Amino acid sequence: MFRKVMTHTRHILEEQKLHPSATGALSTILYQIAVGAKIISSHVNKAGLAQVLGATDKVNVQGERVQKLDEFANFVLVNALDHTGHVGGIATEEEEEIIAIQRQHHGGRYLIMMDPLDGSSNIDVNVSIGTIFAIHRRKSPEGEPADVDDFLQPGKDLVCAGYIIYGSSTMLVYSTGDGVHGFTLDPHIGEFILSHENITIPDKCPILSINESYESRWHEWTRRYVSWFKETGGFDGKFTSRYIGSLVADFHRNLLRGGIFLYPSDKKTATGKLRLLYEAQPMAFLAKHAGGYASTGEMAILDIQPQELHQRVPLIIGNRRAVEEAEKYVENYRD
Repeated sequence: MFRKVMTHTRHILEEQKLHPSATGALSTILYQIAVGAKIISSHVNKAGLAQVLGATDKVNVQGERVQKLDEFANFVLVNALDHTGHVGGIATEEEEEIIAIQRQHHGGRYLIMMDPLDGSSNIDVNVSIGTIFAIHRRKSPEGEPADVDDFLQPGKDLVCAGYIIYGSSTMLVYSTGDGVHGFTLDPHIGEFILSHENITIPDKCPILSINESYESRWHEWTRRYVSWFKETGGFDGKFTSRYIGSLVADFHRNLLRGGIFLYPSDKKTATGKLRLLYEAQPMAFLAKHAGGYASTGEMAILDIQPQELHQRVPLIIGNRRAVEEAEKYVENYRD
């Protein structure tokens, strides 16, 4: 008649007990991210009423028009995290430089990288959008402000990564390296409840996610790979094409249903489009711990040594077999 309800808070505490040396610092950061997610979710769900739809007059470091909700989400998450004393620095897709943390709080051991609101082009049309975050341990001594080099770490060194998806329900999905877990927000009690425990990417790979409007710009390997997938149905003999245009939403669907997402380099964007630190690294970390894989086509995303805060990379992510097959096409059909 009754079942145990595992809240996000309880789950964090039980996980913390499994690590006797834990200080509670990472737990506090995850609490604060959840608080920020609830605030953002509330505003996203009433965006049309709250007059927060549309663009501002600002352009971010990526050269993209800043949406009102982008700006709001960035503000909320930074203010949820910058006073804990556990965060040594924050870098976001919306800011060109590292965000300064007040002196009394800046010495923490962890660094936060985030895309405060992924899928900005979908905001005004009520399509799923999300927040992506990643957490590193700093390399520089604690007690001092973090510097840029602290953030330039390969994804294999991440201690935690996750995302929040704002859709028909709001879900928080993350991993600290011990499985991938999903929590659904119950708006009546204001709590994230464990709804998807130990998520693994299905062995079957029925979904192909790629923006086919860019076909004229594709490299030969991309064209051949997509043709192979369509003609054969991939490894399972059947496929369906699904592309939302919001990385969080596309990845979330493929994580639960099985599939592969491609945003490859092409003849116009030689370095790729997605941001290494704020999008590719955290999603690659989640894919790994769900049994999947992420690659540029030439190397694993988690092995890349970042060179700058806003570095862009190609991204192929999802079912391991399908991603490895894409790597073979890159090798065999280079332009």
